[in-house]
Amino acid sequence: MYDNIRVCEVEKYYGNDSHVTKAVDRVSFTVERGEFVGVMGASGSGKTTLLNMLATIDRVTAGHIFYGNTDITELKEEKLSDFRKDNLGFVFQDYNLLDTLTIEENIVLALTIRKKRKSEIKKKCAEIMRLLGIEEIRDKFPYQVSGGQKQRCACARALVSHPQLLLADEPTGALDSRSAQTLLETFTQMNASLHATILMVTHDAFSASYCSRILFLKDGKIFHELVRGQKERRVFLNEILDVLSLTGGEISNAR
Repeated sequence: MYDNIRVCEVEKYYGNDSHVTKAVDRVSFTVERGEFVGVMGASGSGKTTLLNMLATIDRVTAGHIFYGNTDITELKEEKLSDFRKDNLGFVFQDYNLLDTLTIEENIVLALTIRKKRKSEIKKKCAEIMRLLGIEEIRDKFPYQVSGGQKQRCACARALVSHPQLLLADEPTGALDSRSAQTLLETFTQMNASLHATILMVTHDAFSASYCSRILFLKDGKIFHELVRGQKERRVFLNEILDVLSLTGGEISNAR
């Protein structure tokens, strides 16, 4: 268990000597345990690259990322793989569910791989399916359920092992308005009831308005930050739209 995540002067370059692109440029910030943080910016601003480095999918070019006292930028591949498995949960736009497994089987797969006891697996799976309202589709296959149900299944799979951090990359991008709202309310519920730390990359102002804090990226740098505090979500949404209108960020209208 760690109290916070610290990103310290992180840089990421792509390319070679003749053509180098700086995707992330000396970014620093802290995420406290239990926060729901959004990362916003136009396409090419570096937000997904930043998420991938936090997810240990991509390596930093320079700088450090600390999960508590653990500097993940110093870990070798095998240790990194174990760290990822034990601490992180992922929710991506395209679900990444296995069509040959039922909804329940998709959810328990991670626990099965870790050789948890069957009784423990069954209990944890039942709890998370009940929390996310997908108990009734447990025996269906992904192709038999809606996009919103698939995404809730992906959330359940990410959360069933109680990860320290949930990383979400445009999780509402493929969803209709109603399913997106249900998913975001689920994130809020998980954040409150499970004290799950959530870091969500999004270009959608409506989705971002559910967060407690927003970091805005432009040209690989953090240039602005908004904190929701006690504000109504509608007020926070309007503040987000105001910032995006100044930055050239893609603005999605409120639903």
